[in-house]
Amino acid sequence: MPNSPLSALKTDEWRRTVDINVNGVLNGVASVLPTFIAQKAGHVIATSSVAGLKAYPGGAICGGTRWFVRDFMEVLRMESALEGTNIRTATICPAAINTELLDTITHRNAAEGMTKIYEKFGISPERIASVVAFAIDQPEDTTINEFTVGPASQPW
Repeated sequence: MPNSPLSALKTDEWRRTVDINVNGVLNGVASVLPTFIAQKAGHVIATSSVAGLKAYPGGAICGGTRWFVRDFMEVLRMESALEGTNIRTATICPAAINTELLDTITHRNAAEGMTKIYEKFGISPERIASVVAFAIDQPEDTTINEFTVGPASQPW
């Protein structure tokens, strides 16, 4: 989550963010898709963000890559349904979850702003784990393809 204004021109961070958030998902899906297609079953779970649901100043690159994840996962779900491969998908869109993400923000003002948000609203990553377990526990004929998860007190 290397948030910063676009005018900061942190192009190396832009590339790294695209590599992790976009190429990471593409590579993960590419590695399991042949097996899932052959067995006509599987479940792909990917992480997007509330930044993939709405735009935030300072979050154009992170948010843009998270929008990609949501669209990609929806197309995967739709194509699987059309092709009869029964691949379930779930995209998780977390808000303020206390992880190491704040450590990746190199722009001082952006880091300070996000730190204040997370100090006020951040919740445990175990909340996300319980959502993953819920998605996995659904019957094979059921997919819940998107979860928005965050602190009840955060007005994201």
